Amino acid sequence: MGASSWQYFVPYQEDLQDALRRLRHKVFEERGYYWVKGADWRPEKDREPWPATIEELWEDEWVHESGTHSILDIFRVIGPAEQPDYNTVQPVSADEAFRHLGVRELTRAHVPEFDVFPRARWMGRCAVLHDDRGRPQEICFWGHSGD
Repeated sequence: MGASSWQYFVPYQEDLQDALRRLRHKVFEERGYYWVKGADWRPEKDREPWPATIEELWEDEWVHESGTHSILDIFRVIGPAEQPDYNTVQPVSADEAFRHLGVRELTRAHVPEFDVFPRARWMGRCAVLHDDRGRPQEICFWGHSGD
């Protein structure tokens, strides 16, 4: 499987790491990810059951090679002083939003323009989205996984 893009919206909460943790749990529980050993292209007799835990999923060597093509490929939110690295998500700062889109508070209407924010494979971005009164409403996580 090649590269793929993903995007999720979750209710706003101040703790971005906890928002990521909850989103990962939800995507895992809903099986909203690519499980290479259970893929439809495999003959029925060769398919393996879905992993019971996220830890079990990541114990699989194939997952390390191909990923899940979902938020499950992201493990942590980095801080402002950290450099993006594999399996991390970098928040969009107000200064970065202003530099690229001319606003400090992003809304859902800006989401189609998010390609202006630098990103790379196996890394993600996130942004707090505001309502028309400037109140935080939700968080958008997006990224690019795969080979």
